[in-house]
Amino acid sequence: MTMDTKNGSGRTTGRGLGLAAVRGLALALVSLPGAVLCFCLSLVSIALIPIGVGIVTTPYVLMGVRAFANARRVLAAEWGGVRIPPAYRPLPEDANPWARTFGMLRDPATWRDLRWLPVDMTAGFVTALLPAVLLLYPLEGFALALGLWRVFPDGYWYGFVPVTGQASAFGAAALGLVLLFLAHFLTPRLLGVHFRLTRAVLAGGQGELAERVRVLTETRRDAVDTSAAELRRIERDLHDGAQARLVAVGMDLGTIESLLDKDPARAKELIAQARKSSVEALTELRELVRGIHPPVLAERGLGDAVRALALRLPVATEVSVDLPGRAEAPVESAAYFAVSEVLTNAVKHSGADRIWVDLHRADGMLRATVTDNGKGGAVIGAGSGLAGVERRLGTFDGVLAVSSPAGGPTMVTMEIPCA
Repeated sequence: MTMDTKNGSGRTTGRGLGLAAVRGLALALVSLPGAVLCFCLSLVSIALIPIGVGIVTTPYVLMGVRAFANARRVLAAEWGGVRIPPAYRPLPEDANPWARTFGMLRDPATWRDLRWLPVDMTAGFVTALLPAVLLLYPLEGFALALGLWRVFPDGYWYGFVPVTGQASAFGAAALGLVLLFLAHFLTPRLLGVHFRLTRAVLAGGQGELAERVRVLTETRRDAVDTSAAELRRIERDLHDGAQARLVAVGMDLGTIESLLDKDPARAKELIAQARKSSVEALTELRELVRGIHPPVLAERGLGDAVRALALRLPVATEVSVDLPGRAEAPVESAAYFAVSEVLTNAVKHSGADRIWVDLHRADGMLRATVTDNGKGGAVIGAGSGLAGVERRLGTFDGVLAVSSPAGGPTMVTMEIPCA
């Protein structure tokens, strides 16, 4: 029994080492070209501002940089347990290119992103690659001891060991064994170093608290504005819809009362009309209640509410839920309407024929991911539905990250702190 436990622990450790190495290698292969591309495009676009071209291109380039940085924030949380909250200043939805360009350039978070790119392509690349190197480089030492040294008649350097014969090849294998022993302890930690380095540059410095207060003030104002707009919408829908129909039903009933003895046939027609109007008013009231807070959300929770939402979509949608319990009602409501808005955008604009929704809780966060196989090209910008989703999540200190290359697929990840 003890032996099985040890073997299971060894297998778990081996999987952890392999997973850290694979993740580090993937980060290294993506971070270097991605950081170089974003940094070069940013420099060129900002340099072109004086001649006017950069006024148009800079907002799009900086939005791409933000998407790249937000994707790294999500990976840092999922793979390293390192939280890196974004603190971007919101832009007015009707901002012109000039206001958008200089609004983004005045944002300290923009310059933190740009400072992070050179760090990510150098120290970040090395710290991401080291876990894979520590795990794979010892294999070369073992291969030399097994006879690979004969392929190099003029000798070969393995680390600091000159391999010229079988004896020195065994020395290379011994060095490889030492490196493998070090990899056992260092590989997962090195991946953590990569994410902590990312946090050290992307997270705010001494002005973080002031920026945090400003962001909270902005999100509170957005929440107040959103609540006021929602109340106006409910009032308008009641006045123009159900209320008008109920008034019509009352008038029909008054007419019916006066016609019962004089014209029974006409009274019967008005009764049918009143019954139809009452059914329509009831339907509108149910739709209105569903728009405020869906009954299935209150009764059965977020998972079943999203499943019910997916059943009403014209696109085939798969929903995966792994939630150990219920979150607070405001958090569930925010997550539900955020997922609903993202699904609506996917159906309207992506051209997808399949959508996947994943809901789970990890590290104190409620995470919702919506993926579609559409044409891609989704961005978080003024006037887009995703900007509204970002404001909704911001009220709860949430995060929105979008990965949507041209040609697809599109993956939208939303996170909300959740007890």
